[in-house]
Amino acid sequence: MSAEFERLVAQFEQFQSKIRKVDDQLANVGRMQSEIAAIEATVSNADRSVTVVAGPGGAIKDIQLTDRALAQQPQALSAALMSTIQQAVAEAARKQAGIVDEHVEGLSITDQVLETQAQLFGTSTEELREKLEQERPSRQPRPRPEEEYHEDYSHQDFLDGDSTPQTPTSPPGSGGGSAGDEFLQGLFNDDHR
Repeated sequence: MSAEFERLVAQFEQFQSKIRKVDDQLANVGRMQSEIAAIEATVSNADRSVTVVAGPGGAIKDIQLTDRALAQQPQALSAALMSTIQQAVAEAARKQAGIVDEHVEGLSITDQVLETQAQLFGTSTEELREKLEQERPSRQPRPRPEEEYHEDYSHQDFLDGDSTPQTPTSPPGSGGGSAGDEFLQGLFNDDHR
C-alpha cells in the first residue's frame, strides 16, 4: 500500500507542476500583451517638420505637421509623410518583435524582422540591430521563477462535492483583440500544445 501511496503522491506533484507551468505561461502571455499594447514608436523626418507615432501592429496613433511641412509642395510633403510613416511602423515592428522574443523562447522573430527591413530599406541588419538597441527602453529584470507567485493547490479538496464550482477564466486577451494579438496567441498556442 505504501508504494501505491507514493505513486499517487508523485502523480499529484506532477499535476501541481503542470498547473504551475500553465499559470506561468498565462501570466507570461498577459505580460507580453500588456507590453505590446504599450508600444509607441515616435519618428520625425530630418527637418522635424513631420512627426509620426506608430503603435502595435503598425497602427498610426498620431501625425504632427509643422508650418514648415505645410509650406512644402504637395509631392514633397507626401514623400516626407510616407517615409516617416514607414520608419515609425518599422520601429514599432522591431519593438514588438523584441518583446515577443523576450517572452517566447526559440522564435527569433527579431532576426526575421531585421532581415526583412534591411532588404526593404536597403540597409544592413547590423545597422538596424544597433537602432533597436538604442530604441529599447531599459527593462526591469523579470522575477526569477522562485520569486513569482504560484497558487497553492495542496490544501484544496478536489474530491469534495460540496464546494461550489469555479467558472473557468479565459486567458488574457481572449475576448477579441487586434489581428496582432490573435497572431501572437496563435504562435503561443501552436508552440505549447
